[in-house]
Amino acid sequence: MKILLLVIGKTDEDYLVTGIKKYVGRIGHYVPFEMKEIPDIRNRKTLNEEQQKKAESYLLLSQLQPGDHVVLLDEHGRQYSSTAFAEHLEKTSASGAKRLVFVIGGPYGFAPEVHAKAHAELSLSPMTFSHQMVRLIFVEQLYRAFTILKGEPYHHQ
Repeated sequence: MKILLLVIGKTDEDYLVTGIKKYVGRIGHYVPFEMKEIPDIRNRKTLNEEQQKKAESYLLLSQLQPGDHVVLLDEHGRQYSSTAFAEHLEKTSASGAKRLVFVIGGPYGFAPEVHAKAHAELSLSPMTFSHQMVRLIFVEQLYRAFTILKGEPYHHQ
């Protein structure tokens, strides 16, 4: 199974780019992994919240393929411990999906059309993080999940 992390907008902070690259490289030792950045919408500052979500939904949905298992990173999603997330990842991998797609949306979340395509929603914390920081936090947790599944010493109980 392949994993795709689909994100809106570019990561422009060098320290985040460095951290993301570190974990993306590590994840690649366990599974084919790609992080795909969809460019920010042009003239987004002239759009209201709903218009922006609608425009982003078109771009996000165009990246999905039949058979994808789609998981939205959303503040209202289910929260897992790192160990429980690893177990969930293992079950999802065994389900037969060709590609597991995690999606980090724009600043206003997702339009209803994107929610309708999702198989699950995941929240990293009850706290709010910038969309750029979520990328780093998520790829670290994904790497951690694989080390847990392989019994490697990265994660400590």
